Amino acid sequence: MTAFLLTLVGAALAVGLELLEAMAIVLAVAAERGRRDAMIGAAGAVGLLALAGFVIGPVVLARIPLEPLQVVVGVALLLFGLEWLRKGVLRLAGRRAPSSSLAEYLEERAALHALEPPPPDGPDWAARIVAGKGVLLEGLEVVLIVAALGAGAEGLAPALLGTAVAVIAVIAIGVVVHRPLARLPESHLKYAVGVVLSAFGVFFLAEGLGVEWPGGDAGLLYIGAALVAASQVEVLTLAREAPA
Repeated sequence: MTAFLLTLVGAALAVGLELLEAMAIVLAVAAERGRRDAMIGAAGAVGLLALAGFVIGPVVLARIPLEPLQVVVGVALLLFGLEWLRKGVLRLAGRRAPSSSLAEYLEERAALHALEPPPPDGPDWAARIVAGKGVLLEGLEVVLIVAALGAGAEGLAPALLGTAVAVIAVIAIGVVVHRPLARLPESHLKYAVGVVLSAFGVFFLAEGLGVEWPGGDAGLLYIGAALVAASQVEVLTLAREAPA
């Protein structure tokens, strides 16, 4: 049950934050260049991501034996998790600008406003490419994280459930407010995702190498607690030091 809940929460947070960034780009394109071309570009990217999810999940991961799969998944989650955690530590210590999808939305709108105006008739390829690229780049990370989390003992169910929660929440935000939320604590949420993904990475990698964790799935909790403790020490250390 512990692994199920942590997988669900980790997937929901990771997917939600990535989708917020993708939504910021699509909404900026829609506001500056037109909704139709923004949606066409986004839809094309979603189609490519669905194909990538099928290839990575049922085709590739399903063919790898359990223990080598745990090693592969553990390494992948550590690569993602430690990068999220590194950036989270720097943001919390004031060494990196806070994460803000709203700021990205405003910057994207400004960049699009400087481009040539859309054609009066015919497709707006600039809008389609910008929207499609934004969704594709953010979505590829979503596909890899969900596939990796779904390769655990709990299967794809918690990862897909967390993904569904994130998709519904992000779409609701886009429909209601037409822009990312200004007061969402994205820096803290991304830090939490880094802790969760890194904990799963350590857990799966060790299991693939034959380690038996005391308490079974509860190992995820004390691995996560150790990561929080170590990273908070680093946050305090960096915050005390003079900026480089």
